[in-house]
Formats: sequence, C-alpha cells, structure tokens
Amino acid sequence: MAVMNLAVLLLAASVCFCSRHKSEKVPKLVNSQYGSLWPLPQSAQISVTAFQLSRSGFQIVHAPKSSAGPRCYLLGEAFRRYFEYIFGYSKRQNKDRKQSGAGAEVSELQVLITSSAPQCDGYPSVSSDESYQLTVDQPTAVLTAPEVWGALRGLETFSQLVYKDEYGTLHINRSEIKDFPRFNHRGILMDSSRHFLPLKVILANLDAMAMNKYNVFHWHIVDDQSFPYQSPLFPELSKKGSYHPYTHVYTPTDVKMVIEFARMRGIRVISEFDTPGHTQSWGLGQKGLLTPCYSGEKPSGTFGPVNPILNSTYDFMTQFFKEVSSVFPEAYIHLGGDEVDFSCWKSNPDIQKFMEQQGFGSDYSKLESYYIQRILDIVTGTRKGYMVWQEVFDNGVKLKLDTLIHVWKGSEEQYKAEMAAVTAAGFQALLSTPWYLNRISYGQDWQQSYKADPHSFNGTDAQKKLVIGGEACLWGEFVDATNLTPRLWPRASAVAERLWSDKDVRDIDDAYSRLSQHRCRMVQRGIPAEPLFVGHCDYEYGGL
Repeated sequence: MAVMNLAVLLLAASVCFCSRHKSEKVPKLVNSQYGSLWPLPQSAQISVTAFQLSRSGFQIVHAPKSSAGPRCYLLGEAFRRYFEYIFGYSKRQNKDRKQSGAGAEVSELQVLITSSAPQCDGYPSVSSDESYQLTVDQPTAVLTAPEVWGALRGLETFSQLVYKDEYGTLHINRSEIKDFPRFNHRGILMDSSRHFLPLKVILANLDAMAMNKYNVFHWHIVDDQSFPYQSPLFPELSKKGSYHPYTHVYTPTDVKMVIEFARMRGIRVISEFDTPGHTQSWGLGQKGLLTPCYSGEKPSGTFGPVNPILNSTYDFMTQFFKEVSSVFPEAYIHLGGDEVDFSCWKSNPDIQKFMEQQGFGSDYSKLESYYIQRILDIVTGTRKGYMVWQEVFDNGVKLKLDTLIHVWKGSEEQYKAEMAAVTAAGFQALLSTPWYLNRISYGQDWQQSYKADPHSFNGTDAQKKLVIGGEACLWGEFVDATNLTPRLWPRASAVAERLWSDKDVRDIDDAYSRLSQHRCRMVQRGIPAEPLFVGHCDYEYGGL
C-alpha cells in the first residue's frame, strides 16, 4: 500500500510540474483607458475628472419627459437592482471607513425613454432596439434610450463605470458613451436534460447574462436523457421521462418565472425541442412515438428516433407544439434536427416499405427531410418562426427564407465554408462552432473564443448582413449545478464582447485587463466566475 501511495504521489507531482511549466502566452495587465467596461461600448470617452457617489445622496429616476414613467415596473425593478449593485457591497463593507476629501458628486441618474412605445410590458425580440447614450456629469447623469431594452444595457454600463478609491469612496468619471450591439442575437445555450438545472441556477445565470449584455437564453430543455418540461397537455412526458416526476421537473409556474425573470433583464427565452433524434426520453411517456428497432425479422426491444411514417406522430406534434407556442411568447422555436441515427429506421420493415412507396430508395436523409418538413409546417401553423441546426440545411429540406440556420459543426475552415453556403442561399445564420464552452482546456482558452468572429468567412456584404449573431453553448454531459456557473463565466464573457463590440476591438492585453476586473465584479455580485490567471479580487467569492 505504501509503495502504491508513493507512486501516486510521484505521478501527481510530475503532473503538477508539467502543468506549472507548460508553455502558454499570458496577456499583460495594462492600464486600460476604458477601466473595467465589458463588453466595450461602440464609443466611449472617459475624462480624468472624477465625481463622488454616496448611497444617501444618489438616486436613479425617470427623466421628466420620459415616455416610461413610474408605472414602468421593468425599469423600476432595474433601478433598484442597479442601485444595489453599485452600493450594496460598499454599504456592508465600507460604511465605517475613512472617506477621502469632499468633492463634486453625481446625485442623480435620469433615465429618458424616447419612443412612444417604450416596451415596459413587452417582450424583447430580435428587432428590439438596445441602443443607448450615456452622459455622466455633475450633478446629473443622463441615460437616453429609445426603448427600455437599451436602458437596461445603459444601466449596466453606468454601474461598470463606478469604482472605489483606497478609502472605499465610490467615484465615477465624466463620460460620454454612445452604444449599440454589433449583432442582434447574442445567446447562451444551457442544457437541462443531461443534468437537471435547479431554478435558482438558471436565474443566477440569467443575471450573469445581463451583466454581459447577452439577450438570448437558448433553453435546451429536453433530450434523450430526460424530459423535465412538464406539459399540461401531455403530463406523462415528464412523469415518465424526467429523472424524478416531482423534484426534477419544470412546472408551468417555473417556466413562467424563467421567462419573466429573463424579460426583466431584456433576455429572450428560446426553447428547443429537438426531434426526430435526441428523443429517447419522449418515448417513455408517449407510447408509439419512437421507431421500434429490429434485429433481423424481430423487434429488438429497443427504439430509435421518432417514427416518421405514422399519422399519430404528427397529430401528437401538432398538439404539443401548439402548447409550446402558447407557453413561450418568443417568436422562434428551436426545432433541432441534428444527429439523427438512421440505423434503427433502416432495420424497420414498415419504414423500408414506406421508403419504397415514397421513392426515397435507400437515402434515409430524404426520410428525415420528409419528417422535418412536416414539423416545420406544423410550427408555421402556430405562427412561430423556427431555428434549426445546420444538418437540416445540409440535407436539403425545403425551408422558408426567414429560417434561422444554427451552425455548430466542423473545424474553423469547415464552419466558415458552412456560414458562406448558408448565407449564399439567402438564409439567416447563427454561429456556435467556436464557442462550445463545454470543451475545456488548461490555460487561457478564452482567447480563442475572443478571436473567433461570425463574419470571418468569404462572402459579400449582403451575406454578412444575414448573420444575426451567435451563441455560446454549454452542453450538460459533465455539467450540473455544482460547476455550470464557473465553467461558463468569464469564458462566455469573451464571446459577449465579440458579439456586442466593434469588429476592430481585438487588443488581447486590453481585453485581459478589463475582463480580469469584470470577472471580479461578477464575483462581487455573487457569480462564482472562475479566475483567468493568478491574482486576487478585493472581494472574494463567499458563497461556499
């Protein structure tokens, strides 16, 4: 036993030695002229003139001529949230500290919404206006935005401009910021099927998304492993298909809470119900939905993808997607369509006969296309748009031109070719391939995410305009509530800046300096974001 323990220790020591001396390029910490702003605004002029802020002397209010007044609950909640972000920590930690010399104060942030339809009671959409202008001066700062969505982004920027001196006094510099996102779709995919994600984890990450100006939560809510979505129409789906029918499901109330919590932060919730593959959990609660697999001439007792030849399949899907379209107010549903294994279909004699009747020969991608086309027609009938993974496009399914193609496969060269092909065909494109954050490595892997760009493919300006953004994906095979948040942040922050800021914002050293401070700010706000490299935050995470 002693010899074995010694061997283990020696192995561990050698691994530690190799890791410690691994060659890696660590960016330099520089004094960024933009402080800790993240993602970097389109235009930011920050003066050296500084003003103080005090909890007792500062307030966030509606501007007198704003079209959104005190009845705008969304902004009222945002005012309270950002006031606490700015002052909550300082109140707890610095209330007895010595104050630096008196100076001019910013006593008020006025928020002016200029549109006649401020969207206080609406839901964000792909066409929502997130632009804003922020002027910080003494005694009043003014945040101007056409809609509440831009005001939310501007409040985040204002909070990021605030910093404290060695005595704990809060300051903000005279600033002039004009800002808007480069891409309209900036998303995070979280997977609640491989491992169930408790509601509080989802909500915490929606908060973190708002801190990084993300605006889409792509909820990959069900898959082969479990079906946690509780359907009012088909309760057996979660009763039989979830890990536990009471503790590991999302009730209608839970789903409403997620949607409303996201709305209050300017975040769309796009649900994904992936078919015909990735559906093993569906079959547990909906008998006859999946294809029986055969071993020779007899059923093997196992099941494959959704059975595409039965009328009952489409009757079920019609009712199910009608329900989904009413539950999720978002204009799009993600229908998946990826990674369909044809082996079970090939083994089934009824499907073989159907293939003959349809003239499909032995090309099972035509059968897949037949199924997906019918699903697309069903969803069109609910007046929803749809998003699909790239295989649907690659297999030649007939698609409406407003379909959103989600690119996720291949090497850098391959995904760039795919983006060119999708947009050349006139379809809108969304990129995820370089941003699969479930793939982890040792060191500064955020840099690779930061350098990738949705427009880095050969195409015309018209093609580039069809790229509406991208998503960082965190698949759940090795992720649950214990490690989701630190694995996601601040690595997803790198993607956030690429999708928000100007295409020429690429200075790695400047980004590293700002991101290190932004990561500490997230930690201070209760988000256990992992470190970028050695160092410390003034306020360490205390949630353990």
